[in-house]
Amino acid sequence: MTDVRKVVPILTGRHRYDSCLSLRGRARGTVLEAPILAYLIETAHGRVLYDVGCDYNKLASPELRDAHYGPEGFPFGPPEMTEDDRLPQLLSRLGIGPRDIDAIVLGHLHFDHAGGLAEFAGAEIHCHADEWLAAHENADGAYFATDFAGDHRWRFDREERALCSGLRFMSTPGHTAGHRSLVIELPAGRPIVLAGDAADLHENLEREIAPGILWREREDLALASIRRLKSVAEAERAELWPNHDLGHWRALVARGWPTLAARPW
Repeated sequence: MTDVRKVVPILTGRHRYDSCLSLRGRARGTVLEAPILAYLIETAHGRVLYDVGCDYNKLASPELRDAHYGPEGFPFGPPEMTEDDRLPQLLSRLGIGPRDIDAIVLGHLHFDHAGGLAEFAGAEIHCHADEWLAAHENADGAYFATDFAGDHRWRFDREERALCSGLRFMSTPGHTAGHRSLVIELPAGRPIVLAGDAADLHENLEREIAPGILWREREDLALASIRRLKSVAEAERAELWPNHDLGHWRALVARGWPTLAARPW
Protein backbone atom coordinates (compact mmCIF):
# COMPACT_ATOMS: atom_id res chain seq x y z
CA MET A 1 0.00 0.00 0.00
CA THR A 2 1.48 3.35 -1.02
CA ASP A 3 1.52 6.46 1.15
CA VAL A 4 1.75 8.69 -1.93
CA ARG A 5 -1.43 10.59 -2.78
CA LYS A 6 -0.51 12.55 -5.92
CA VAL A 7 2.33 14.05 -7.96
CA VAL A 8 2.22 17.59 -9.37
CA PRO A 9 4.86 18.59 -11.95
CA ILE A 10 5.75 22.30 -11.63
CA LEU A 11 7.23 24.51 -14.36
CA THR A 12 9.63 26.93 -12.65
CA GLY A 13 11.24 28.46 -15.74
CA ARG A 14 12.97 27.52 -18.96
CA HIS A 15 16.41 27.52 -20.48
CA ARG A 16 17.67 27.59 -24.06
CA TYR A 17 20.94 25.83 -24.84
CA ASP A 18 22.65 23.66 -27.42
CA SER A 19 21.33 20.10 -27.64
CA CYS A 20 24.87 18.72 -27.22
CA LEU A 21 24.53 19.56 -23.51
CA SER A 22 21.72 17.02 -23.24
CA LEU A 23 22.84 14.52 -25.89
CA ARG A 24 26.46 13.45 -25.74
CA GLY A 25 28.09 13.40 -29.16
CA ARG A 26 25.41 15.51 -30.81
CA ALA A 27 26.89 18.09 -33.20
CA ARG A 28 26.47 21.69 -32.11
CA GLY A 29 23.90 23.87 -33.79
CA THR A 30 20.47 22.76 -32.53
CA VAL A 31 19.01 24.84 -29.73
CA LEU A 32 16.70 23.18 -27.20
CA GLU A 33 14.00 24.93 -25.22
CA ALA A 34 14.08 23.07 -21.94
CA PRO A 35 11.57 23.31 -19.09
CA ILE A 36 13.05 23.60 -15.61
CA LEU A 37 10.86 21.40 -13.45
CA ALA A 38 10.19 20.61 -9.83
CA TYR A 39 7.71 18.07 -8.49
CA LEU A 40 5.36 18.24 -5.52
CA ILE A 41 4.66 14.82 -4.05
CA GLU A 42 1.78 14.69 -1.57
CA THR A 43 2.02 11.79 0.88
CA ALA A 44 0.14 10.61 3.95
CA HIS A 45 3.06 11.87 6.05
CA GLY A 46 3.61 15.28 4.49
CA ARG A 47 4.68 17.14 1.37
CA VAL A 48 7.88 16.44 -0.53
CA LEU A 49 9.55 18.42 -3.31
CA TYR A 50 11.82 16.76 -5.82
CA ASP A 51 14.14 19.60 -6.94
CA VAL A 52 13.50 23.31 -6.48
CA GLY A 53 14.61 25.06 -9.69
CA CYS A 54 16.84 28.14 -9.91
CA ASP A 55 17.58 30.92 -7.44
CA TYR A 56 15.37 33.78 -8.63
CA ASN A 57 17.58 36.40 -6.97
CA LYS A 58 20.55 35.43 -9.16
CA LEU A 59 18.41 36.09 -12.22
CA ALA A 60 16.53 39.19 -11.08
CA SER A 61 19.64 41.13 -10.01
CA PRO A 62 21.78 42.32 -12.98
CA GLU A 63 24.91 42.12 -10.83
CA LEU A 64 24.25 38.59 -9.60
CA ARG A 65 23.10 37.46 -13.04
CA ASP A 66 26.31 38.69 -14.65
CA ALA A 67 28.42 37.11 -11.92
CA HIS A 68 26.79 33.68 -12.22
CA TYR A 69 25.61 33.47 -15.83
CA GLY A 70 28.39 35.12 -17.81
CA PRO A 71 28.79 34.33 -21.53
CA GLU A 72 31.79 32.06 -20.99
CA GLY A 73 29.76 29.49 -19.10
CA PHE A 74 26.36 30.35 -20.57
CA PRO A 75 26.77 31.35 -24.23
CA PHE A 76 23.01 30.99 -24.80
CA GLY A 77 22.19 33.22 -21.87
CA PRO A 78 20.78 32.56 -18.38
CA PRO A 79 17.56 30.69 -17.66
CA GLU A 80 14.29 32.59 -18.02
CA MET A 81 12.39 32.95 -14.77
CA THR A 82 9.92 35.58 -13.59
CA GLU A 83 8.62 36.47 -10.15
CA ASP A 84 5.52 34.40 -10.93
CA ASP A 85 7.68 31.32 -11.63
CA ARG A 86 9.02 31.17 -8.09
CA LEU A 87 7.98 28.02 -6.30
CA PRO A 88 6.29 29.76 -3.33
CA GLN A 89 4.07 31.75 -5.71
CA LEU A 90 3.14 28.63 -7.66
CA LEU A 91 2.52 26.51 -4.56
CA SER A 92 0.33 29.25 -3.08
CA ARG A 93 -2.26 28.38 -5.75
CA LEU A 94 -2.72 25.12 -3.84
CA GLY A 95 -2.82 26.90 -0.48
CA ILE A 96 0.70 25.70 0.33
CA GLY A 97 3.43 27.89 1.83
CA PRO A 98 7.18 27.22 2.15
CA ARG A 99 6.73 26.05 5.75
CA ASP A 100 4.27 23.42 4.56
CA ILE A 101 7.02 21.53 2.72
CA ASP A 102 8.28 18.74 4.96
CA ALA A 103 11.18 17.42 2.89
CA ILE A 104 13.11 18.21 -0.27
CA VAL A 105 14.83 15.49 -2.29
CA LEU A 106 17.51 16.86 -4.58
CA GLY A 107 18.22 14.85 -7.71
CA HIS A 108 21.53 16.70 -7.76
CA LEU A 109 22.93 20.09 -6.77
CA HIS A 110 23.28 21.89 -10.11
CA PHE A 111 22.03 25.49 -10.17
CA ASP A 112 18.72 24.65 -11.91
CA HIS A 113 17.81 21.98 -9.37
CA ALA A 114 19.07 23.29 -6.02
CA GLY A 115 18.96 27.08 -6.50
CA GLY A 116 15.48 27.46 -5.07
CA LEU A 117 16.55 26.17 -1.65
CA ALA A 118 16.73 29.80 -0.52
CA GLU A 119 12.91 29.83 -0.60
CA PHE A 120 12.68 26.97 1.93
CA ALA A 121 14.84 27.90 4.91
CA GLY A 122 14.81 25.26 7.60
CA ALA A 123 13.53 22.45 5.40
CA GLU A 124 14.89 18.90 5.67
CA ILE A 125 17.03 18.26 2.58
CA HIS A 126 17.89 14.79 1.30
CA CYS A 127 21.04 14.63 -0.81
CA HIS A 128 23.41 11.84 -1.82
CA ALA A 129 26.68 12.13 0.10
CA ASP A 130 28.77 11.82 -3.08
CA GLU A 131 26.82 14.69 -4.63
CA TRP A 132 27.62 16.94 -1.69
CA LEU A 133 31.33 16.26 -2.12
CA ALA A 134 31.26 16.84 -5.89
CA ALA A 135 29.33 20.07 -5.46
CA HIS A 136 31.95 21.46 -3.10
CA GLU A 137 34.65 20.60 -5.63
CA ASN A 138 32.48 22.31 -8.29
CA ALA A 139 33.24 19.25 -10.39
CA ASP A 140 31.76 20.60 -13.64
CA GLY A 141 31.18 24.33 -13.15
CA ALA A 142 27.39 24.00 -12.84
CA TYR A 143 27.30 24.29 -9.04
CA PHE A 144 26.77 27.63 -7.28
CA ALA A 145 28.02 27.27 -3.71
CA THR A 146 25.64 29.90 -2.30
CA ASP A 147 22.65 27.81 -3.51
CA PHE A 148 23.18 25.26 -0.75
CA ALA A 149 24.80 27.39 1.94
CA GLY A 150 21.62 28.33 3.82
CA ASP A 151 20.06 27.21 7.08
CA HIS A 152 18.80 23.74 6.21
CA ARG A 153 18.61 20.35 7.87
CA TRP A 154 20.71 18.20 5.58
CA ARG A 155 20.37 14.42 5.43
CA PHE A 156 23.23 12.67 3.64
CA ASP A 157 23.45 9.01 2.75
CA ARG A 158 24.34 6.71 -0.09
CA GLU A 159 21.60 4.15 0.36
CA GLU A 160 18.73 3.37 -1.93
CA ARG A 161 15.82 3.46 0.45
CA ALA A 162 12.22 4.52 0.85
CA LEU A 163 11.41 7.95 2.20
CA CYS A 164 7.97 6.51 2.89
CA SER A 165 5.90 3.69 1.45
CA GLY A 166 5.65 4.22 -2.31
CA LEU A 167 8.46 6.79 -2.56
CA ARG A 168 12.03 5.57 -2.87
CA PHE A 169 15.42 6.87 -3.92
CA MET A 170 17.24 5.34 -6.87
CA SER A 171 20.95 6.03 -7.43
CA THR A 172 21.60 7.02 -11.05
CA PRO A 173 25.15 8.47 -11.22
CA GLY A 174 26.83 9.64 -14.38
CA HIS A 175 25.53 13.12 -15.08
CA THR A 176 26.79 13.92 -11.58
CA ALA A 177 28.57 11.91 -8.91
CA GLY A 178 25.56 11.37 -6.66
CA HIS A 179 22.58 11.82 -8.94
CA ARG A 180 19.30 10.40 -7.67
CA SER A 181 16.07 9.51 -9.43
CA LEU A 182 12.75 8.78 -7.69
CA VAL A 183 10.39 5.83 -7.99
CA ILE A 184 6.82 6.77 -7.07
CA GLU A 185 3.89 4.42 -6.57
CA LEU A 186 0.53 6.14 -6.93
CA PRO A 187 -2.76 5.02 -5.34
CA ALA A 188 -4.18 4.40 -8.83
CA GLY A 189 -2.66 4.04 -12.26
CA ARG A 190 0.90 3.28 -13.24
CA PRO A 191 3.89 4.15 -11.05
CA ILE A 192 6.19 6.99 -12.13
CA VAL A 193 9.96 7.00 -12.35
CA LEU A 194 11.35 10.55 -12.29
CA ALA A 195 14.61 10.19 -14.19
CA GLY A 196 15.92 13.61 -13.20
CA ASP A 197 18.91 14.64 -15.28
CA ALA A 198 19.97 11.05 -15.78
CA ALA A 199 17.80 11.58 -18.90
CA ASP A 200 16.97 15.10 -20.04
CA LEU A 201 15.01 13.94 -23.06
CA HIS A 202 13.02 10.98 -24.31
CA GLU A 203 15.84 10.60 -26.84
CA ASN A 204 18.32 9.88 -24.04
CA LEU A 205 16.13 6.95 -23.02
CA GLU A 206 15.00 5.66 -26.39
CA ARG A 207 18.44 5.75 -28.03
CA GLU A 208 20.44 5.26 -24.81
CA ILE A 209 22.47 8.43 -25.22
CA ALA A 210 24.34 9.80 -22.22
CA PRO A 211 23.86 13.42 -21.13
CA GLY A 212 26.37 15.87 -22.55
CA ILE A 213 27.67 16.89 -19.12
CA LEU A 214 29.17 13.98 -17.20
CA TRP A 215 30.96 13.58 -13.91
CA ARG A 216 34.62 12.87 -14.70
CA GLU A 217 33.56 11.90 -18.25
CA ARG A 218 32.05 8.66 -16.91
CA GLU A 219 29.83 7.86 -19.87
CA ASP A 220 29.76 4.24 -18.70
CA LEU A 221 28.05 5.25 -15.45
CA ALA A 222 25.52 7.42 -17.28
CA LEU A 223 24.59 4.68 -19.75
CA ALA A 224 24.33 2.12 -16.96
CA SER A 225 21.93 4.46 -15.14
CA ILE A 226 19.79 4.96 -18.26
CA ARG A 227 19.57 1.21 -18.80
CA ARG A 228 18.71 0.63 -15.16
CA LEU A 229 15.98 3.27 -15.28
CA LYS A 230 14.48 1.53 -18.30
CA SER A 231 14.74 -1.86 -16.63
CA VAL A 232 13.04 -0.67 -13.43
CA ALA A 233 10.30 1.08 -15.40
CA GLU A 234 9.67 -2.05 -17.43
CA ALA A 235 9.66 -4.37 -14.40
CA GLU A 236 7.25 -2.10 -12.50
CA ARG A 237 5.20 -1.11 -15.56
CA ALA A 238 5.96 2.49 -14.69
CA GLU A 239 5.94 5.68 -16.73
CA LEU A 240 9.51 6.94 -17.14
CA TRP A 241 9.63 10.73 -17.19
CA PRO A 242 12.59 12.67 -18.63
CA ASN A 243 13.42 15.95 -16.96
CA HIS A 244 14.04 18.73 -19.52
CA ASP A 245 11.86 17.60 -22.41
CA LEU A 246 9.42 20.25 -23.65
CA GLY A 247 7.40 17.69 -25.58
CA HIS A 248 6.98 15.63 -22.42
CA TRP A 249 5.77 18.66 -20.44
CA ARG A 250 3.26 19.55 -23.15
CA ALA A 251 2.06 15.93 -23.27
CA LEU A 252 1.39 15.97 -19.50
CA VAL A 253 -0.66 19.15 -19.89
CA ALA A 254 -2.56 17.68 -22.84
CA ARG A 255 -3.34 14.55 -20.82
CA GLY A 256 -4.92 16.69 -18.13
CA TRP A 257 -2.27 15.78 -15.57
CA PRO A 258 -2.42 18.23 -12.61
CA THR A 259 0.42 20.68 -13.21
CA LEU A 260 1.47 24.09 -11.95
CA ALA A 261 2.78 26.84 -14.22
CA ALA A 262 2.63 30.63 -14.25
CA ARG A 263 1.67 30.63 -17.94
CA PRO A 264 1.11 28.15 -20.78
CA TRP A 265 4.20 27.00 -22.59
